[in-house]
Amino acid sequence: MPSPRGSRGQLRGGLRRRRRRETLEAWAFVSPAAIVVAALSLVPFAWAFVLSLRKQAFSGPSTFVGTRNYERLLTSDPAFRTAVSNTLRYTLAYVPATLFLGLVIALLLNQKVRFVGVYRTLIFVPFVASSAVTALMFGIVFDSSFGIVNAALGVVGIGPEGFFDDPDQALWALVIASLWGNVGFNVVLYLAAIQDVPLELREAASIDGANVWNTFRHVVVPQLGPVTTFLTLYQTLNALQLFDLVYAQTRGGPLDATTTVVYYVYQQAFRYFHAGYGSAAAWLLSLVILAIGVLEALLYRRRGLAGGVA
Repeated sequence: MPSPRGSRGQLRGGLRRRRRRETLEAWAFVSPAAIVVAALSLVPFAWAFVLSLRKQAFSGPSTFVGTRNYERLLTSDPAFRTAVSNTLRYTLAYVPATLFLGLVIALLLNQKVRFVGVYRTLIFVPFVASSAVTALMFGIVFDSSFGIVNAALGVVGIGPEGFFDDPDQALWALVIASLWGNVGFNVVLYLAAIQDVPLELREAASIDGANVWNTFRHVVVPQLGPVTTFLTLYQTLNALQLFDLVYAQTRGGPLDATTTVVYYVYQQAFRYFHAGYGSAAAWLLSLVILAIGVLEALLYRRRGLAGGVA
């Protein structure tokens, strides 16, 4: 008769063999996609780093310059500093605004009103529209000579504004256009999170005498924490990589007022053919994005551990 210890050993061995087989099967399914991802992202990522250490155009001879491209970017390139400043100002304006508007609109769309499904669809439609469409529409809306906004301002006696033609207003006009195009994504996630708040919690708060504001502040808002964290990091990454709207609408102007870091990389690499210098700027941005991604992973891990402890 086999001993219980021997049976347990055979069972553990069988489980290990089964796990190895399942792991191999999983890798067999994942490997084609993993190879494609590596070929289209990791290889160019590494090649861009190699280029960033050289003085090189896309064709012709190149010279190894080490970290001089990075030193020039960080110490003696006013155009890069302008691009960084524009990107940070855009991010600081856009991210809080899109979170606030997303939450407010989600709360409004969570009410029982007629045609609420139509309103939800209309809010989300701009998100699926292309950036070219958004740029074209806001080019008409904010046109300094014949735009709809200036026509409305003229009715109330306010003089015409420059908007995309004014260096002091162009970046903020881009923020407004971006909000119109992207806030629908936040609305959808916030709306789902609000509807996922347990009804028992709201009823308990009402029984304890909490009014609508206190219920929202102490019951609903804490439940929205994970969604808010995700949207903050997601929209920050989007803001740091702003390019398509700038390219389609302003081309970095007027007077570099809307030149972002990604558009600066495009200018250096594809307009001036400074591939090495543009790659260095792209790598600096990549390091910032990587740091934000690590922060996101740490925040979610911390929330997961806290949830497990609770």
